[in-house]
Amino acid sequence: MFEVTQPNEKELLMQVAEGNEFAFRRLFAAYHQRLGVHIFRITQSTELAEEVVQDVFLKIWMSRETLAGVDNFKAYLFVVSKNHALNCLRKVVKEQLLLKKLEQSNVVPFIADTYDADQYYNLIDEAINQLPPQQQKVYLMSKHSRLKYHEIADQMEISRETVKKYLQIATASIKDYVQEHKEAIVLVMAMIHFFHFF
Repeated sequence: MFEVTQPNEKELLMQVAEGNEFAFRRLFAAYHQRLGVHIFRITQSTELAEEVVQDVFLKIWMSRETLAGVDNFKAYLFVVSKNHALNCLRKVVKEQLLLKKLEQSNVVPFIADTYDADQYYNLIDEAINQLPPQQQKVYLMSKHSRLKYHEIADQMEISRETVKKYLQIATASIKDYVQEHKEAIVLVMAMIHFFHFF
């Protein structure tokens, strides 16, 4: 990882402020590793540290015009990232406390039991739409049109084994997508229910 000397840093910041993407990549390369270590010391979480580093550099790029007025980028970067890391930690703590309250109040099981079937089928539709075109076509021909492997293979001019493979991958992808998003929706519904009653 290269170092950026003070005169070169100022020039680099001016280039980034003007929208130079290559200069921004140089700035990121110079600081992201040290910043990650710094944030990890605060959060004690590799995942959170990576998230903070990405968020901070995204924020820097989105407001890059302000870099022209920054004299000490290292100090600026570390202050901004520290504040963001602390905000993230506060958010995590609040979420953990909320989940604990939800578990104690039996709200989550209530919401899970009343989970709308329409939402479940909407998630399946979303999952199908996320599939690559070939997998999506095979899945729809098999599940919706009720075609057999050899019929799909003939229509798509691919082998039966390829049809089988596409179907397996598509089914697994849909299952994962639905499970992941179902949990998120249940949590959101639980939070709405919780704040409505408390």
